[in-house]
Amino acid sequence: MTNRLVCLGDSFTEGVGDDDPAAPNGVRGWADRVASVLAGVEPGFRYANLAVRGKLLPQVLAEQLEPALAMEPDLVTLYAGGNDLMRPKADIDALTGSYERAVSRLRGAGARVVLFTGVDGVEDALFRTIRGRVAIYNEHVRGIAARHGALLVDMWAMRQLRDRRLWSADRLHLNALGHNEIAIALLDVLGVAHRLAPAVLGPRPRVSPKQQRTANLRWGREHALPWIGRRLRGESSGDTIHPKRPALAPFEEPALKR
Repeated sequence: MTNRLVCLGDSFTEGVGDDDPAAPNGVRGWADRVASVLAGVEPGFRYANLAVRGKLLPQVLAEQLEPALAMEPDLVTLYAGGNDLMRPKADIDALTGSYERAVSRLRGAGARVVLFTGVDGVEDALFRTIRGRVAIYNEHVRGIAARHGALLVDMWAMRQLRDRRLWSADRLHLNALGHNEIAIALLDVLGVAHRLAPAVLGPRPRVSPKQQRTANLRWGREHALPWIGRRLRGESSGDTIHPKRPALAPFEEPALKR
């Protein structure tokens, strides 16, 4: 039985890319989708989502772990480190060491814990540059899950996530279809029956080299340059954002549903 779900992390868990103006912070995401299913089958179910976009792994643990433990959750999801891996000097061993200590504390408090590997970005020019670091991070996460009896959603093995049609225009965040895929994978790992269905998109459209160059230039102008600017100014996309569900509460769908 799962009565108290607490989700920790960054933009991935907050739901960025799955825009919904009726939802808190203007995003829905896989965690809300999972909470919606659990609320329908678990009496007394309550849910909190402490994730904030742009957070590095040390920030996630420093700002979210203690509040999560205070809620005495019986199920916790934790994903962090993606923003760190985009920094060339990230110390993956040190990062995953603190990650494991957090998982140990959550498990010691009696919570089931769900972890996630990073996505395989082999088919994307941006993600391909950090593919090796993601693979190392993933091996650490798999080991942590095995040592502490945590559940694992292996996004690296989800080949459907290589399809750009599951991603938002910024190429960094999943869109509604992508978040739905994560919700399905997590519910399956939990062994919870659901009616969520994966996207059926058919063959990928052919894109000419000229169309690809045009798309890359647009992406650079609209997304890459603003991100670089924030990095240079020492700013984060989450600097003015608060957790969208900061306390355990019954889950209710926003007034405008998909």
